[in-house]
Amino acid sequence: MMNRRQALKNIGLGAGIMVVGPTTLSLLQSCKNDPSYSWQPVFLTAANGHALKRVLDVILPTTDTPGAEDLNIAKFLDSYMAEVASPDRQEQFTNSANAFAQAFKNEFDKEPHEADQEEFEKIVEKYLRATPAEKERYMKRNSETQDPQDKDPDQDPVEEEPKNEGNLDPDAGAYSYLQEVRQMGIWAWKTSEEIGENVLWYDPVPGQYIPCAPVEEVGNGKAMAL
Repeated sequence: MMNRRQALKNIGLGAGIMVVGPTTLSLLQSCKNDPSYSWQPVFLTAANGHALKRVLDVILPTTDTPGAEDLNIAKFLDSYMAEVASPDRQEQFTNSANAFAQAFKNEFDKEPHEADQEEFEKIVEKYLRATPAEKERYMKRNSETQDPQDKDPDQDPVEEEPKNEGNLDPDAGAYSYLQEVRQMGIWAWKTSEEIGENVLWYDPVPGQYIPCAPVEEVGNGKAMAL
């Protein structure tokens, strides 16, 4: 189980970071001060907030370093969407969160709040370790309109999967949701004070050019926090 959780944690460690200003960094630092068990989402529904927390626990579990729960990253992402994100991004995130909930129900025949952690691990793995062909199919579904008037009238009718309220295909929406949660979650993890100063290589005055030095003296192989 531990090997599998470590493998899941390694999904997308090279994901891009968000370039944000002091307001977002201040928000990130404030979120870590509250215990995660007392968190109530302000942007997401309670059900989608619970699912977000469980997904982050899979992507960033507590191991020899603090995980998403230790740093209260779920609260940060929820607050970021409420206070910083644009209306378009808020709508997109809400719709994809709803799509993820529907995909989860399609997969396990239960609501996310009824599931155990192993089921969350399975569904995260399903979408974030999808094959290139599966990823292409998800992205194509996301770009297609759901308006029946735009469909080919000569095409044979097929049985469609249930759609969520945002009208996203459940699989395609879940894939997009997990991609964004992964990217934002890893960015928040790497940017937090705890990880930046105590896990990564932290130099309060970076920029000195050192052409040749023992690796032990220049971060010991760790990524730089700044």
